[in-house]
Amino acid sequence: MDKLTLVNSSKIKEKALELGFHKVGIAAVDGEMQVKKQQLEAWLALGYHADMEWMASPKRQDIRLVMPEVRSIICVALNYYTAYQRPSGKEYAKISRYAWGRDYHKVMHKKLKALCSWLQTQKHNSSESIQARYYADTGPVQDKVWAQEAGIGWVAKNGNVITREYGSWVFLGEVLTNLQLAPDKPHAQHCGTCTRCLEACPTSAITQPFVVDANRCIAYHTIENRAEKLPSDIANHLEGWVAGCDICQDVCPWNQRFACATDVSEFHPYPQNLAPKLVELSQLPDKEWDKRFPASALRRIKPEMLRRNARANLEAFQREE
Repeated sequence: MDKLTLVNSSKIKEKALELGFHKVGIAAVDGEMQVKKQQLEAWLALGYHADMEWMASPKRQDIRLVMPEVRSIICVALNYYTAYQRPSGKEYAKISRYAWGRDYHKVMHKKLKALCSWLQTQKHNSSESIQARYYADTGPVQDKVWAQEAGIGWVAKNGNVITREYGSWVFLGEVLTNLQLAPDKPHAQHCGTCTRCLEACPTSAITQPFVVDANRCIAYHTIENRAEKLPSDIANHLEGWVAGCDICQDVCPWNQRFACATDVSEFHPYPQNLAPKLVELSQLPDKEWDKRFPASALRRIKPEMLRRNARANLEAFQREE
């Protein structure tokens, strides 16, 4: 028997929790992901990935192209919810909760690196070395699909992963390894007949349950769209959003019932991210942008994009008056 199969899965989960992850599960790489591959191909064929060409990478459809030796995927989730609320009023800009505090990539990568380092030091009797490679929204890995396979939660109608314990306010990460680990049972889907996320989206980006068209998504356009101007059908329905969008999460019953404050202090909001003024952001100089968003996921939204998003909101609100 390959001794690499004898590494204790429970011990790995204990270590992940010890490092501060809130959920951990294991998925087997066994070649039974054909249905998910077909779903991704169909979504791409519709052009729903917009300008995100990396979504079409063959590696996203076959995890073995990312790591040929992979046998198991250790999936983790980290709760980032904080109980702060945005102020009401059209003068304020809205920033998605995930970007209120420190850049989640930095927090996740530190913990995932520690898990990989620990894993590779475990003793075994095989001549084959333990391999481990980690990702947190930084590589061609279908993190939501694997999270469901590992029992972390289920991919909801709005495309987010919902966990029973924390709702969808979680960051996801993975460790790919050549270890043959005992897998967890895939998570069942629990959206039921609820359609609140579909009904609440002001741009109808959720075209049908479980299908999101990035071309219509406020989060896509405020974060990824590099064009000088936003499409009018998006700009007219931003509702104050300048960085991401939480509408489909805010209305979700699972989030309203089970959201709980995180114990990760780095995710607590920087004060300037809770109630920024649209007018202020529409005129924010590049140098001020650099000072204002240190170690922040918001740095993906370049200063000219942030000004564009703020101006689009101001113009839309002016048209309403």
